[in-house]
Amino acid sequence: MRNLLKYIIARTLMTIPMVFILLTIVFVVVRIMPGDPVSTMLGGHAPESVIEKKKHELGLDRPLAVQYVNYLWQICRLDLGDSMVFKQRVIKAVEDKLPATLELTVAGMLIALLIGVFTGAYAADKRRSAQDYLLRFYGIVIYCIPVYWLGLMLQLIFGVWLHVLPIAGRTGPRVFASIFEKTGFYILDTIWIRDWAALGDVLLHLFLPSLTLGLVISGIFLRLTRANMLDVLRSDYVLAAEARGIRHRIVVYKHALKNAFIPILTMMGLQFAQLICNALLTETTFSWPGMGRLLMERIYLRDYPTIQGTIVIYALLVATISLIVDIIYAMVDPRIRY
Repeated sequence: MRNLLKYIIARTLMTIPMVFILLTIVFVVVRIMPGDPVSTMLGGHAPESVIEKKKHELGLDRPLAVQYVNYLWQICRLDLGDSMVFKQRVIKAVEDKLPATLELTVAGMLIALLIGVFTGAYAADKRRSAQDYLLRFYGIVIYCIPVYWLGLMLQLIFGVWLHVLPIAGRTGPRVFASIFEKTGFYILDTIWIRDWAALGDVLLHLFLPSLTLGLVISGIFLRLTRANMLDVLRSDYVLAAEARGIRHRIVVYKHALKNAFIPILTMMGLQFAQLICNALLTETTFSWPGMGRLLMERIYLRDYPTIQGTIVIYALLVATISLIVDIIYAMVDPRIRY
């Protein structure tokens, strides 16, 4: 237990410089982006004196070192500043959009795990068969498909041709927005008030974008699960279990899959970051009102504080998830220690 506690403390301390580097990269990238945010905000024909005055108000005329220190100090105080364009607190905009992105990302990860892990286990069980080759081919092809193209194809098939699923938004027009004011997570809010009709509508709108995200990375989990399952299925305890007459399906999908799942935990942390990146395109494709769509809109407007604040939240999410996955990995596998 003491070694596990030391590992958790050491891993947490290692996260701090990683977050610091991410914040620095965000600051530099935003500052070197082409275009002047003040000119964009005031219009292309604003007088130079007005532009200079606005830059002074926003602190953009200060040396970069001073802006950088102020930026880090604001982050430490959990203050993301004010939007240059809409005069709104950035933290308020993030609070409004973050639940939509998290709901979409978690649903996409669940779909990826369900499809990838179980098809990978099935492919390993049927190794060198037609099913195995077909699933391995699927894993390669699905990972190569651009996420926005896959989203458009799913919209075309299920929304335009078959008319069975909605292709945009989080809810339909008949669902009142006031019922989602408790947490912002539509699934939790509808369950909380026991509005099952609204829950069904939310799940229908969530299905296509989350399926798009999940399918793209399901191939990674398929190939990883298959590779680990092949090693586990050759283990002595698997042969002993089958020799004792335990059903083959139980041996494969209960005992062997449980032991093959440990490396998948690490991949979950890495793919969470990939899901967030894919969510930027998926939210635009499906008009999903999340952080990705907010970021794209504010990039066009050169809204520095909102761009910085959104990417900072993304960076903190990725670092936190990575830390949690590593801790769970250490709890599952006692060999993981510093």
